[in-house]
Amino acid sequence: MHLPATLTAVCALVAAAPALADPVFNRIASFATTANMAEGEDRMRETSAEIMAVTEDGMRLIYSDSPLGVIGMIDIADPRAPKPLGNIDVDGEPTTAVIRKGMAFVGVNTSESFTDPSGALRSIDLAEGRIVDSCDLGGQPDSVAIGSDMIAVAIENERDEDLGDGGLPQMPAGFVALLPLTDAGVDCAAMTRVDLTGLAEIAPEDPEPEFLDINDAGEIVVTLQENNHIVVIGADGAIASHFSAGSVDLDGIDVAEEGALDFTGQLRDVPREPDAVKWLDADHFVTANEGDWNGGSRGFTVFARDGGVVFDSGNGFDRAVAAIGHYPEHRSENKGAEPEAVTVATFDGQRLLFVASERGSVVGVYDATDPAQPRLLQMLPSGIGPEGLVAIPARNLFATANETDLGEDGGARAHVMIFERAEGQAAYPTVTSEGSDPLIGWGALSGLAMDPAQPGTLFAVSDSAYHTQPAIFTIDATQTPARITAKTVLTRDGAPAAAIDLEGIAPDGQGGFWLASEGNADKDVPHLVLQVGADGAILREFDLPEALVAHRKRFGFEGIALHEGKLWIAVQREWGDDPAGQTKLLQLDPATGEWSGVRYPLESGEGWVGLSELTVHGDHLYLIERDNLIGDAAVLKTVTRVAMADLQPAPLGGDLPLVAKEVVRDLIPDLRRWKGYVQDKVEGMAISDGGQVWIVTDNDGVDDASGETFLWSFDLP
Repeated sequence: MHLPATLTAVCALVAAAPALADPVFNRIASFATTANMAEGEDRMRETSAEIMAVTEDGMRLIYSDSPLGVIGMIDIADPRAPKPLGNIDVDGEPTTAVIRKGMAFVGVNTSESFTDPSGALRSIDLAEGRIVDSCDLGGQPDSVAIGSDMIAVAIENERDEDLGDGGLPQMPAGFVALLPLTDAGVDCAAMTRVDLTGLAEIAPEDPEPEFLDINDAGEIVVTLQENNHIVVIGADGAIASHFSAGSVDLDGIDVAEEGALDFTGQLRDVPREPDAVKWLDADHFVTANEGDWNGGSRGFTVFARDGGVVFDSGNGFDRAVAAIGHYPEHRSENKGAEPEAVTVATFDGQRLLFVASERGSVVGVYDATDPAQPRLLQMLPSGIGPEGLVAIPARNLFATANETDLGEDGGARAHVMIFERAEGQAAYPTVTSEGSDPLIGWGALSGLAMDPAQPGTLFAVSDSAYHTQPAIFTIDATQTPARITAKTVLTRDGAPAAAIDLEGIAPDGQGGFWLASEGNADKDVPHLVLQVGADGAILREFDLPEALVAHRKRFGFEGIALHEGKLWIAVQREWGDDPAGQTKLLQLDPATGEWSGVRYPLESGEGWVGLSELTVHGDHLYLIERDNLIGDAAVLKTVTRVAMADLQPAPLGGDLPLVAKEVVRDLIPDLRRWKGYVQDKVEGMAISDGGQVWIVTDNDGVDDASGETFLWSFDLP
């Protein structure tokens, strides 16, 4: 497989394509919520895009931004170039919103305490950008839904999760508020309450309605998440039926937060505790079973209106998230992939179901034409923390609102992401372990190498995100997407190796590998060079040479390559004995244990700049040099090279020669081709004998990250 340098074949690095009859969604734009902030406003303030709605003409999106206390607006007349329309202050904390005839109806939490909840339904004229009416709801609103003649609001009156064990009951009880629609908006005076007490088996005196939806007949389905209960309210406002959401047994899942991915565990009798709910048709609705204080079944369920379970995803959704590297291992003892949002829409006669994993930051798209047999079509990269889902079938569009904002920590901002449905192939994922048995869990790919014996095969390593399970992955890059076919765990004395942070890999020419461990003295993780056998058993270890021990810093070994019997190792950033703006390229002779090195000039920039990888090809040593910035702030993600003839290493402890470098390729245009924000961690590189360069990004183990992994290739110039 040999892709052209123009990267026009990036889209060929795709997910296993759905059946040819199924068009696919691909991301076409991303919108950072900071774009809606006014000139002079502090752009480092936390923002959010939580729950979203679309105007009836499909040309404008609005989203709730709780940290700023506003509704944000986006012009999507050109969905590939969304434009900011600014924010509207709602005088409180917005939860959800719906739209009718140019009017947005926004649930706003104004509570001063958990025991004295309050809230309002604000009516906002979107053309004028101002509040024109407000209804006192008598409690804290969560979800808002709109029907042909009324608005329904779930008054959750949420509990204090820090009180006791965070469980129920915690009064006052929640209820559903119904407000009739008029030509002018809503009739506040005619608001009625639907009492939900006495229904659930769990804390019947304290129902906490979480989410609701209205069907064409005016019937309302309501989830009581913490109560693990579902209520159907008739068009007359009376309770038509109610039932427990039930529980499930799960096999083949990860159940321990131990720094490893192991999908062989099981859980029994897990309450579903559903969050979002949507009518699938007149007789069925679907729930996203996020879980809460007492469970989380990690999937979604299709119910008949009488409470019968028509379909449950079991472990399927959780494992689909894991297969594309998005599984949040740090949530294994809680809710796994944590499905939270769900929506339903019909595109060209095909009934589609969208399920979002909040912690995995991905959306599953299912064909739900048969409610009893939803069929997974694809997985969409969404941004961090998808909460709001909007389908716009008339324009073949779909959008996600992603609530997590990591700007204060130098991470990605909250985003709205836009997808278009069309004929073709899915551009994501680029790597998958789908079909492996047992399922191969993976993520945080931090180093890359070619298999010298098998063209089209790559080897990768994972970093300290999985600190109890350092591993080598075998990747078949001749398939689209590339397939992870094997996982080899490193062992020391027969047990999984500990205190290893793999960042580089190179075949040793004997069927095994040379590996580089970054090291972090603050966490007792040594800087190491290791030789391992084909089975992952550690054969030899080389510690940091004495000349460098006194000057070591956290940012250590970030790549390794074998050339003419000697190893080259990149040091990520300056250590204590380096001049400003320079780092080291170290050489290790494994036959003698002797170390030497040269200095490498780093570019200057915002944040920090360092090396992520190195490999040898022909007469040059190729490196990845990058900054640690993300999104619009990212400036430097490059492939550079140094002539091997210029690498004349000197003994450590004295002056080291400074090498000259040449920039080969700017990787930022490549990263933008997936239409998300620019990822910061471009960390792996391998080059074939024919000059095909493979690059992979590190998804940080889906911890405060979107989980997206991009693997792509281009030809050397």
